Amino acid sequence: MSQDVIMPQMGESIAEGTVTQWLKKVGERVERDEPLFEISTDKVDAEIPSPAAGVLLEIKVQPGQTVPINTVVAVVGEAGEAVKPSGNGKPATAAVETRDLVQKPTEKAAADTTAKTAAAKAPMSPEDEGRRPEPAKAPPPSPARASEPESAESADERRKTKSSPVVRKIAAENQVDITAIPGTGIGGRVTKDDIIGFLDRGKQPGAVPAPARAGAPAPAGAASGTYDVKGPVPDAYRPRAMEGDSIEELSTMRSKIAEHMVMSRRISAHVQTVWEADATQIVKLRNAHKDAWLSQHGVPLTFTAFIMKAAVDAVKQFPVVNSSLDGNRVLYHRSINLGIAVALDWGLIVPVIHGADELNLLGLQKRANDLAERARTKKLKPDEVQGGTFTITNPGVFGSLFGLPIINQPQVAIMGVGAIEKRPVVIDDAIAIRSRLYFSLSFDHRIVDGAVADQFMAQVKKNIEGFDAGAM
Repeated sequence: MSQDVIMPQMGESIAEGTVTQWLKKVGERVERDEPLFEISTDKVDAEIPSPAAGVLLEIKVQPGQTVPINTVVAVVGEAGEAVKPSGNGKPATAAVETRDLVQKPTEKAAADTTAKTAAAKAPMSPEDEGRRPEPAKAPPPSPARASEPESAESADERRKTKSSPVVRKIAAENQVDITAIPGTGIGGRVTKDDIIGFLDRGKQPGAVPAPARAGAPAPAGAASGTYDVKGPVPDAYRPRAMEGDSIEELSTMRSKIAEHMVMSRRISAHVQTVWEADATQIVKLRNAHKDAWLSQHGVPLTFTAFIMKAAVDAVKQFPVVNSSLDGNRVLYHRSINLGIAVALDWGLIVPVIHGADELNLLGLQKRANDLAERARTKKLKPDEVQGGTFTITNPGVFGSLFGLPIINQPQVAIMGVGAIEKRPVVIDDAIAIRSRLYFSLSFDHRIVDGAVADQFMAQVKKNIEGFDAGAM
């Protein structure tokens, strides 16, 4: 018996997902819980396992398509088995027809239009004539669209459907016509950032707002404190393709990184401070214990573990760096949920060590290793990339002296760690060779003052330089 494979909900705030790759071909055997396809959402890239053992009978959603959760994306069953229609009697592909990346009217849509037109013109008996329903009154076309061909109107309809339920809800609440908003998502989709930016900018030339209704709420951007992410780019700043250039679309993850980074720079008042610490103590401790750790605990002992512990202990003393700002309210988080930036071949992701303040050095190292490994194999769960309250990024593993990272919203601070190198320093009026590192803090000056940020960094420095050997 065949079984539908659906687009899973990867977190309570996720309403849709993009199929990025099928790991099996139609006709190939797949075992239960064997990875079947990969998806990308706002929060995480993940491999989705097959719900049953059998043969992949049909793929209904192609790579690059974005569909709502619970949409049937494939069918698994026995070889030669007929594919049954979805529960409502319609093929599951109907749910994604209008979301196809190829923006042209489908033959089915054209056939439906022809059938409806013929039915409307069919002769009726005198008895039926009195029962003919009143034709729906379509809103008058705007002057700009009056001369457009029918295909353009069909494209506008597709633009409305090529958006998430969240976007359509915002549009309805603010009486905005989605077709008036330039879409920057895959295949021209209108994203949440697109519509929020549109509302923030106010009425634009050519915008076509929906008819106002009584008691409608004010535009979201007017009072909610949101910010324009995608302002118009001057023509002089747009790149020009030259002979020999290649062009490719941004991946879903890369697009989301771009959106979140630009938004963070617009939301937070970024200020950076850079410090230097003597890392000789943690270098000695690592060299003395790394072999025993690997044999006893099965995990390598890294410098990152020492940095995480030093930072978490400092955060406990300065809770404002573990807070979030919501309008005029400050939310002080009870737990320290430590985000660890992990570089991937296809982008960047920040899995979260929840309850990092309750873990010792070994616990932090084990959790960091596990999350990093599963991030690289696309096996993270949605909850493991959400809820962070403070983040550490370590560009030093690539040799960088230090970086000035962008704050990971809605957090108010992120610490960057540089490479540990031996450098000559002056100690008691004598030159000595010591292991040194630079580390930086990017903080939101709306809530964190420079004095507090530097006091926090001084505590991190103290924790690194005087790391307690008993913690090993």
